[in-house]
Amino acid sequence: MESIFPALYILAAAGFILAIKWMNSPLTARRGVFVGEIGMLLAVVGTLLRHEVVNYEWILIAFFIGTAIGVPIAYLMPMTAVPQRTAFSHACGALAAALIGTAEYFRHTPHGFAMGALVVETLLGFLTFTASLMACGKLQEILPTRPITYKGQNFVNLGIFGLAAVIGAALVASPESTWLFPIFAILSLVFGVLLIVPIGGADMPTVIALLNSYAGLSASAMGFVLDNKLLIVAGALDGSSGFILAVIMCRAMNRSFSNVLFGAFGTIQTSTKKTVERPVRSASPEEAAEILDAARTVLVIPGYGMAVAQAQHKLREMFDVLSRRGVDVRFAIHPVAGRMPGHMNVLLAEADVPYDKLFEMDEINSEFPRADVALVIGANDVVNPAAKTDKNSPIAGMPILNAHEARTVMVIKRSMNPGFAGIDNDLYYMEKTLMLFGDAKSFVSNIVKELNTALAPAR
Repeated sequence: MESIFPALYILAAAGFILAIKWMNSPLTARRGVFVGEIGMLLAVVGTLLRHEVVNYEWILIAFFIGTAIGVPIAYLMPMTAVPQRTAFSHACGALAAALIGTAEYFRHTPHGFAMGALVVETLLGFLTFTASLMACGKLQEILPTRPITYKGQNFVNLGIFGLAAVIGAALVASPESTWLFPIFAILSLVFGVLLIVPIGGADMPTVIALLNSYAGLSASAMGFVLDNKLLIVAGALDGSSGFILAVIMCRAMNRSFSNVLFGAFGTIQTSTKKTVERPVRSASPEEAAEILDAARTVLVIPGYGMAVAQAQHKLREMFDVLSRRGVDVRFAIHPVAGRMPGHMNVLLAEADVPYDKLFEMDEINSEFPRADVALVIGANDVVNPAAKTDKNSPIAGMPILNAHEARTVMVIKRSMNPGFAGIDNDLYYMEKTLMLFGDAKSFVSNIVKELNTALAPAR
């Protein structure tokens, strides 16, 4: 039986690697998910066959409890809530790693390298647990989505983390000092809360990627503690891929990790200058439908507002109607649009929007000057020209979708409130821009109705 474990673990590790590779492309993503599931099944079977597993009764109880929770979540949770479900999943995985590390410490009290790995495992596990819960609360708007800050906050946060690290080092030097471990665990939990409190909703894509990385690194450290090579490999894959994704997110916002974690980005901006009321032009669904019907090229820019309104299915209907009328409709996706990496892609795929009509920012930006209409649906900061024109703007230098270069810009938005960056959007006040005030799902539905009933037959 012992000879079976390496083979199962090698196959499982290969499955995880292939899953990440194939999920790189929409054409092979389903295959990647399937192979990843098979790899995880092999890993679980291989683990349950190990002689260390002596109590299958508790495993079965945990299996049925987990199934009773997981299945309803999978079936009942809407796609618009995927970011907070992802954050909650990170919390569960991190807590599992931290609790296993805690159990191993009090059962065996390891020494040397194993104790160092256990400290890293529990530190990352506990802080990722509370940090992920806080991120989930912000995404669900149970907690304030704006940054919560106070004077000297960064020093307090770093002080708590530093104290936890010092106690962790003391545990490595003297593992028998069991009274230190509860203090170490509590400090790690508190730091996780304080880490997320000053981060605004606009940075959630990067935060989720970072939390994914932390959870993976915690699992990898757990592999060293348990002498489980598959955990080391799987955790390293998760940790490195999450970190790389976080780097990509930061580059997409032209910001550093330190600015994301400690910059309190999203605080409403105030100015000592006297504010000047600027006029905006608005339009009705009928007028918007006429403009879209007359266009030859329409570039649609989805954002978090589309997710909140669950407008993706109506957007697909509009895409179908305009395509039948000979209009070239494409979707421009900003890397940090929404509240998690790939958020817009997931929602549009759920609505069966053809994937070859989805274009990343670098691919589509050169097309805006030739576009008749840029239709912005619930996006704010990712189309704000201030990123290019105002050096004093909090988003100065951030790569944006060049919606302002289209011949006509239409923006579906509930109100003139600023986005999560807390700054006004100059795009809304341009002469070429029409504001379409209302719920995105309802407004797009009315546009589709006008296209179907009030306008001339298809060209």
